[in-house]
Amino acid sequence: MKTALIIRHVPREGVAGFRAPIEAAGYVINRVDVIDHDFHALDLVSPDLVVMMGGPMGVYEREAHPWITCQLKLLARRLAADRPTLGVCFGSQMIAAALGADVYAGPVKEIGFAPVMIHDREGPLRHLAEVPVLHWHGDTFTLPAGAELLASSPLYPHQAFRKGRNVLALQFHAEMGEDERFEDWIAQDMDYLSAAGKCPGELRASHAAHGPGAVAAGRAMIAEWLAGLAA
Repeated sequence: MKTALIIRHVPREGVAGFRAPIEAAGYVINRVDVIDHDFHALDLVSPDLVVMMGGPMGVYEREAHPWITCQLKLLARRLAADRPTLGVCFGSQMIAAALGADVYAGPVKEIGFAPVMIHDREGPLRHLAEVPVLHWHGDTFTLPAGAELLASSPLYPHQAFRKGRNVLALQFHAEMGEDERFEDWIAQDMDYLSAAGKCPGELRASHAAHGPGAVAAGRAMIAEWLAGLAA
């Protein structure tokens, strides 16, 4: 059986809507939390698929979160081996950093449901064309050398990229829209929302209106990406 390892940086940000297409593609899912005592000894090259989810920390906050340096070293080995890897939000920023790009605080916090501009209308991201998806970030990154830009938004030009067929990085959250942990996002990020000028009621209404469509499109995207992985 193929194995998929989900790396979770905080409990509220799991694989969510992406679980279904990953399992449908024949992967047995395992999960590791970065606070697990043996995380430093993790073999990140051997899993058939690694999925790194989001988190409120920044890649540059390495003193506050020592596991970031460890994870980047493990991730760099996996990427050098061209093993299938998916990163979402903070996970995408980790991929960018491991590929030598700069990750830094952006000019504004991008929060809420909005579509992204798709640059590759032939690839898996075409399923997201004109579909509002969830944004929840304030950091961004330069495009890694050799990477292909796949999507942009008016606020952040680097919303998604791929490196070859096996590495996909998504700044936005196409996995979120039907997960009850969305309430935890709101409850634990109230200061963050206030700084962005967002209110919980507005986000809940957008989640109800756009969430199911976003997850359906996100699942179609991931299913197609998995089907096209290099052998």
